[in-house]
Amino acid sequence: MFSRSAPTALFRLKFAAATSVPSGHSMSAAASPNSASLPPSKTVRVEIKGRVQGVFFRDWTVENARELGLYGWVRNRRNGSVEAVFSGDPDDVQDMVERRCRVGPPSAVVTGIASFPWNEDPGQGFQRKPTV
Repeated sequence: MFSRSAPTALFRLKFAAATSVPSGHSMSAAASPNSASLPPSKTVRVEIKGRVQGVFFRDWTVENARELGLYGWVRNRRNGSVEAVFSGDPDDVQDMVERRCRVGPPSAVVTGIASFPWNEDPGQGFQRKPTV
């Protein structure tokens, strides 16, 4: 059974081992026996606009993401928005983006949210990053 608390690096290491292709073999032959055993994963970068700074949005995001077992980070942007990367179970990522971040903490007023696919490493755990 998939444990949401497993480190991302360990997951990636297992994925790399499961999909490595021995010399002289095709990719589909090497990956097909193990591909069913890999848990589904989704990673997105999200931009959240509105009154989202100075209302504990980042701390609230860290708490909610950790509750869902997601990996990634959150930070303020100098333009007044909040940016986050969420990675993990596709249903939990969708819940975080569409249900939780669309509303935010009690003092926030979210006026817009945009989500984009993300192919970079989300890092270990879920962290608050410095403003950029």
